[in-house]
Amino acid sequence: MSAPRITVVGSANVDLVARCSRLPAPGETIGDASFARISGGKGANQAVAAARLGAAVSFVGRVGADDLALRSLEAESIDVSGVRRDDGESGVALILVDDEGENVIVVAPGANGRLAADDVVVGETDAVLCQLEIPLDAVQAAAEQASFFCLNAAPAMPVPAEFVSRADLVVVNRFELDALAGTPRLTALTLGAEGAVLLGHGREIARAAPPRVDAVDGTAAGDAFCAALLVYLLTGSDPEFALRAACVAGALAASRHGAQPSLPTAAEVQELLGA
Repeated sequence: MSAPRITVVGSANVDLVARCSRLPAPGETIGDASFARISGGKGANQAVAAARLGAAVSFVGRVGADDLALRSLEAESIDVSGVRRDDGESGVALILVDDEGENVIVVAPGANGRLAADDVVVGETDAVLCQLEIPLDAVQAAAEQASFFCLNAAPAMPVPAEFVSRADLVVVNRFELDALAGTPRLTALTLGAEGAVLLGHGREIARAAPPRVDAVDGTAAGDAFCAALLVYLLTGSDPEFALRAACVAGALAASRHGAQPSLPTAAEVQELLGA
């Protein structure tokens, strides 16, 4: 089977990551951190994840003068002809990660917040994948052009009912599920260390648990899960196998530091699936 074609419409950020022994309490300063500047953003992360899993990926988004986010996509042979540039700041995520892999994240949308519906042209593609770190008008424009629309309804916020009814697949965690209006045709509910459940019209059709890993950074685990589930479904895997593969991809990402540096390849996922 040929590689699935996926257009990701979403955010691209510069992640400013501080790793510290523990997360500070409000008003507290912790001085033992190390620092890294890494490409991130839920949209860009999912684009990179899908590309490493064998999909032919195009990315549609908006970046500012900072080239880091764009360079990381080009390095994965992702088509970035749909990326718009402006003179403002690219999106920035401020991320604290402790020794247990727990994190807190604050995002300044920057150029992501300026992505307009007119900017969104998905082209010839098998599926369109969106998140909620861009304006809802841009998400709606992407959905209207999609033959198969996957919505990762993250971060948690009220989602219009028409988005839910339009989506062929919705990926959420517990908090994001509560923000949905209506019941999607197909829902992947992530449960952290417990794995994930696949629901068809609200009824469980598959369940999977992740492999045991030493979690060090969960920043991009959800992005790896989402991309893997879509890629495996598009390549014809049955829902239970696709869900298991997605759990493996998420676990592998959580076992490594950084957002995009943590995202696994198809060979790495297959190795754990076959174990």
